[in-house]
Amino acid sequence: MMTWFNQICKQMEKRLDLNKENAIAFYRMAYEGDPRKAVELFVGDQYIQHNPLVGDGKQSFIDYFERMHAEYPEKSIEFVRGITEGELVALHTHQVWPGNDQYVTMDFFRFDEHGKIVEHWDAMQQIPETSAHNNTMY
Repeated sequence: MMTWFNQICKQMEKRLDLNKENAIAFYRMAYEGDPRKAVELFVGDQYIQHNPLVGDGKQSFIDYFERMHAEYPEKSIEFVRGITEGELVALHTHQVWPGNDQYVTMDFFRFDEHGKIVEHWDAMQQIPETSAHNNTMY
C-alpha cells in the first residue's frame, strides 16, 4: 500500500521528468528552426533571458533563433544529460557548427508552477583541438 507521502513523491518525480523532457523538446525545436512553436508550446507568460547575446522576452528569443537557423542551418546538437532539481532543469549539450566548430553548453531553465519555462541561463565553452588529457568535456 502506497502512503500519501510516497504518492506525493511519485507525482513530484513525474513532474520533474516532464520538465526535463519539455526543456529538451523546447531547446531542440528552437535550435532546429522552429523557435516560435517552441515558445508557444513550452514558455510561460514571461521569459527572462540571461544570455547577454539574446534579448529579453519571448520575441527576442524567437528572433535570435530564427536568425541563427537561417545563418547556420546545418548545425547540430546532442543532449548529453539533463538534471532536474526543484523548478530547475539543467541540460548539458554538445553542439557542432560549420567547419567542425564544437561547443559544450550548459543551459539552465526555470519552470513555473504550470510546468512552463520562464527563465534561462547558459554557459558555452569551445572544445579545443587538443587537451592535456583523454577525457571528453561532456
